[in-house]
Amino acid sequence: MEIKKVGIVGCGIMGCGIAQVCAQSGYDVMVMDTKKEYLDKGLATIDKVLARSVEKERITADEKSAIQARIKGTLTLDDFKDVDYVVEAVIEDLTVKQDVFKKLDKVCQPHTILASNTSTISVINIAAATNRPDKVIGTHFSNPVPLMKVVEVINAISTTEETTNITRKFLESIDKTMVVSKDVPGFLSNRILTPFLLNAVRMVEAGVGTKEDIDTLITQGLRHPMGPLTLLDLIGIDTVYRGAMTIYEEIKDPQYLPPTLMKQMVIAGWHGRKTGKGFYEYK
Repeated sequence: MEIKKVGIVGCGIMGCGIAQVCAQSGYDVMVMDTKKEYLDKGLATIDKVLARSVEKERITADEKSAIQARIKGTLTLDDFKDVDYVVEAVIEDLTVKQDVFKKLDKVCQPHTILASNTSTISVINIAAATNRPDKVIGTHFSNPVPLMKVVEVINAISTTEETTNITRKFLESIDKTMVVSKDVPGFLSNRILTPFLLNAVRMVEAGVGTKEDIDTLITQGLRHPMGPLTLLDLIGIDTVYRGAMTIYEEIKDPQYLPPTLMKQMVIAGWHGRKTGKGFYEYK
């Protein structure tokens, strides 16, 4: 199957990044969000990222215009009737994702592959909401999408080899490296990363070290590009909280149970960069 048009559901941090890399690779892209303000914010983010690339002479102004011309925004999934490959990038909530996939299943052509950018939810639970579970697959992109090369691919027990092969070729075409994980909660990446992030929060909560010292230790001591608390603010404290709870509720391993401080920050609306305040404050 030849992929000509890609649909992205959700124009948040992940969705707009996926839309950008697809358009940069020559695909026509339809990106959908539920409110115009969310859609406009995501498209503005793409414009800002591409503008920086022009300033750094990575692309020309004409190339920037051509990339943006390939991206169309919409507020309805009805406009996904002619897309060949869909990547869902909405909130990490099974009920929400199942609702999206039910609607996509009705709207999209029979050949269309439906992929989820889920970071923790078992893909078979999402595939079961459709009448095409053989064409449902997990494609967990790394954040920030335009910079990070790896995509974690998760095959449900219903996913066919053909769907996996098409996904592999698609990811190669947008310059991504594919790694494969079993369909277990958290997959490879978050089964490894989540305890690391939660333990950093526990150290702050217990007063063992300051957030600055913890981040400095990890960046300068372990050579990570950013510290765990800065990373939490980037990903979204609420996003990591929901993901950790998803894993914990499934396997009951206490290392995935978020600390009280994290829960309180989520309730307070301190979700990181996107809200202007997390472990650090942002203008």
